[in-house]
Amino acid sequence: MPLSDDQPHTRTRLPVGEQPSSQPTQRQARPLRTLLTVLVVVTLLVVAISIANRDKPDPGSTGRSADHAAPTAPAGAGPAPSGDQPVGTTTNGIGSGYPHTDQGAQSAAANYAVAIGSADMFRADSRHTIVATIADPGAVSGLQSRLDQGFSPETAARFGVDAQGQPPKGMAFVSRTVPVGTKSSSYTAESVKVDVWCTGLFGLAGERSTRPVSEEWFTLTLSLRWTGTDWKLTDFSRAAGPAPVPPDQQAATAEEITGAVEQFGGFRYAR
Repeated sequence: MPLSDDQPHTRTRLPVGEQPSSQPTQRQARPLRTLLTVLVVVTLLVVAISIANRDKPDPGSTGRSADHAAPTAPAGAGPAPSGDQPVGTTTNGIGSGYPHTDQGAQSAAANYAVAIGSADMFRADSRHTIVATIADPGAVSGLQSRLDQGFSPETAARFGVDAQGQPPKGMAFVSRTVPVGTKSSSYTAESVKVDVWCTGLFGLAGERSTRPVSEEWFTLTLSLRWTGTDWKLTDFSRAAGPAPVPPDQQAATAEEITGAVEQFGGFRYAR
């Protein structure tokens, strides 16, 4: 039966803890707000770490900056490769003006080894020029006499050239020394002995060559003296090896060797 307007109404009051909430959406928003706050903090930490590590060098990187130069080699050891420029002066085509240091002496020895092992040594006039250029003034006479005997007509004939170092027509004579490394000993400000480990190419390049170009490994020991302006040669000796195991590689044709000799120039060595 429906109630009339003049009938009394009954109201029930629940305990405070059991009353329905008037703001259900605010309680649901609190966890979401907390999650967003955590994400913002983590993002800021990641950005801060990235900025802090941006300028640090990569431990695995092989590059070196100006502040991380190659370590200095111990005295007497072969200097580590560096970006230093070669000496800027030459005398008769041979580098000169080396620093008055152990490394300067080793650079001089490497270049002098190239000169001593060149095809120019088979010609008397160019040989005398080389000796006068690289030798200590007091040692020029003795070294020149010794080398004249070493590069005699008989020696030239064994290499397939005439007394003036000229090959047969249609042939190219190859005599090149390539330093692989240097090692000094007994260094003082006045003198030093330098071992130059080398590989060399020697022979006649040509289709009818009976002495094809071959490879050889040897060590030149050069004694140098500081003259007041440069390192100069006073004596030298030669020993075989050490030679690595030859590779399983097909030899080039005579035409390829001739082309390489004509197209590829040599180097001056300095650090």
